Amino acid sequence: MWFFTAFLNLRHKRTIDNLPTSKTQGVFIGLAELKGTAESEVPLVSYLAGSNCIYYSWKVEEHWSRTVTETYRDGKGHVRTRTRTESGWKTVGQDSRLIPFYIKDETGILRIVPEGAKIQANTVFNQTCNPGNALYFEKGPAGEVSNSTHQRRFTEAAIPLHAMLYVLGQARERQDIVAAEIAQDKAASMFIISTRSEKQISTGYSRWFWFWFALGLLISAGSGAGGGWLAGTEISLIWRPIVEMLIGYLLLLLITYIWTTYNSFINLHLRVEQAWSQVEVQLKRRNDLIPNLIKVVDGFRLHESETQKVIAELRKQAEATPPGVKGPDFRGLWPVLQITFEHYPELQANQSFLNLQHSLTDTEQRIALARDYYNEIATFMNNRLEMIPDRYVAILARLHSSTLMGAADFERAPVNVNLAK
Repeated sequence: MWFFTAFLNLRHKRTIDNLPTSKTQGVFIGLAELKGTAESEVPLVSYLAGSNCIYYSWKVEEHWSRTVTETYRDGKGHVRTRTRTESGWKTVGQDSRLIPFYIKDETGILRIVPEGAKIQANTVFNQTCNPGNALYFEKGPAGEVSNSTHQRRFTEAAIPLHAMLYVLGQARERQDIVAAEIAQDKAASMFIISTRSEKQISTGYSRWFWFWFALGLLISAGSGAGGGWLAGTEISLIWRPIVEMLIGYLLLLLITYIWTTYNSFINLHLRVEQAWSQVEVQLKRRNDLIPNLIKVVDGFRLHESETQKVIAELRKQAEATPPGVKGPDFRGLWPVLQITFEHYPELQANQSFLNLQHSLTDTEQRIALARDYYNEIATFMNNRLEMIPDRYVAILARLHSSTLMGAADFERAPVNVNLAK
């Protein structure tokens, strides 16, 4: 059991460390990691602290103490009587609430459905009081527990509005609008919403890994020592089972490390491919818009060589090839569109052109974010391929470095969002 638990914590740490942080506008389908602030148009009000939040969990405990008299037999078989004091805290009330919310960064917002997530919140209320405090009965039950010492402890954890969050979960397409959201997925191994930083969460899993590893090592050594004592009293008979158990355990750990590292490399390779497919999805979206855009521009154009070049450039940018492969490369179309807009002021009054302009600008931003995500995951994998001892496992997986995508003149439209009231 301890070995499986250590392996599980190591796998969770690898998942967190291997996943680059995405921007909200760059999230599509699949496992995603986000960092931003918690926002909601209609936030919750926490039960004890009364603060605006998107999640809270409170608990009321009451202290009790009692004296117990019991009989027992001593070593000579005589019946004796003794008294002892027992005490503790009993939960007399608790509840929690959470709502869907948005995580916001510099590129926009993304909806989070928190049901089923592992939530790590801040402690926002912690107070112990007696009946002389109005809190005692106002937020606690009217009746007291048996043997009460008339002390109650009120604690509450919450994710306050605008709090900085770390979110790791499965992205899916929303049902109400064309956008992504993060929600529970049975196929995903992790779903975390935390006020702690990525480094703190990763370090936590690392500590638990070493704790269970050390525990397993001690138990294995103890089992080996027990076998040695039963086998005989010679020193060799005592230490041999211990050494055998330790070697077996370390060998099992080595196999687990190779297995975990190999699988993490395969997952990284698949994420690199998925990152490029996300770029292709957005290029396909842009390609679907370009014919309509050309029709609108073509309707206003004169037979000028400059306009002909613009239309040719639009057509050419409908194609692209993966990085490292010979073929046409893509770049941002916003400068081309801006030139067209300046040459034909009449387009400012054309609603179709303005709609296409908005859609194309949004697409350009998504392509830029998808490109950045691809470069981040590819760079991370390339670095891992060069690290020792991971590089030797990479040789077994027959993996090679990925070519990064070059810089392009994309335009990112600023996003101003103010959901809080």
